[in-house]
Amino acid sequence: MRIAVVSLAALALIAGAGYWAMSGSDGSSPTVQLYPEDRQRTANGRRIYRQSCASCHGRELEGQPEWRKAGPDGLMPAPPHDETGHTWHHADAVLFTLTRDGLGAILGENASYTSAMPAFGDSLTDEEIVDVLSYIKSTWPEDIRATHDDINARAANG
Repeated sequence: MRIAVVSLAALALIAGAGYWAMSGSDGSSPTVQLYPEDRQRTANGRRIYRQSCASCHGRELEGQPEWRKAGPDGLMPAPPHDETGHTWHHADAVLFTLTRDGLGAILGENASYTSAMPAFGDSLTDEEIVDVLSYIKSTWPEDIRATHDDINARAANG
């Protein structure tokens, strides 16, 4: 009996460690959940967005003009985060990693796509980043949010 209990405990510990590693606790592929229905989190996200993001992405999430074309400096302008942009085409974990760790964490350091987007991991907490992304998602029309939920479901299932 004691061996069975110890074996079950060891199995649970191994399974928990596997889940912990898969959930991105190492910083590589985080499991992220956004809260677009949570008024407190989206209000906090809106405040942070206005302080940290709006100067490039626009106060109303409209992005910079000609955001699909590199500027004279070779950098891509800030895209819109409203439904006219491509933000909603990406799973939550991708958006979170891009925001926290920068474009290189998604595309690799040798990517040809270049942007002035900084990594916010040193200036915003993970929770603040989730709140900002929750705010952004809360502004999308229902059909776009539903499509984004499908993208997340597909990403979660590999």
